[in-house]
Amino acid sequence: MSKIAQQNSTPGVNGISVIHTQPHASGLQQVPQLVPAGPGGGGKAVPPSKQSKKSSPMDRNSDEYRQRRERNNMAVKKSRLKSKQKAQDTLQRVNQLKEENERLEAKIKLLTKELSVLKDLFLEHAHNLADNVQPISTETTTTNSDTAGQ
Repeated sequence: MSKIAQQNSTPGVNGISVIHTQPHASGLQQVPQLVPAGPGGGGKAVPPSKQSKKSSPMDRNSDEYRQRRERNNMAVKKSRLKSKQKAQDTLQRVNQLKEENERLEAKIKLLTKELSVLKDLFLEHAHNLADNVQPISTETTTTNSDTAGQ
């Protein structure tokens, strides 16, 4: 009942072969496996975009090479200028924030002094009010209530 699956090997991409299996008599399938195609084993898979780029070295005197170098040089200059501009912008922002911080710290000192002065005035006024208020005696309250009833 367990019939051995027949295997067919087909060459794949980058030196890797895929083993295709046929179903067993029991109806179960085996999972395909990747195996190296060559005797040296597998290597790194190279993406298609990288495969065709370095097929042959360019002649340094060719127009295409010069154009590529010129475009690359311009891109490098642009990138460096952009980096310098970003650094200058950051430095300017740091200086602005330092100035704002100094202004805010000065304002905190001023408001702290003002708060202290106002506290002192309030406490002095509250103390004066406490000294000027005479305690109400029980005799005056009883006399007033007696006269009110007559």
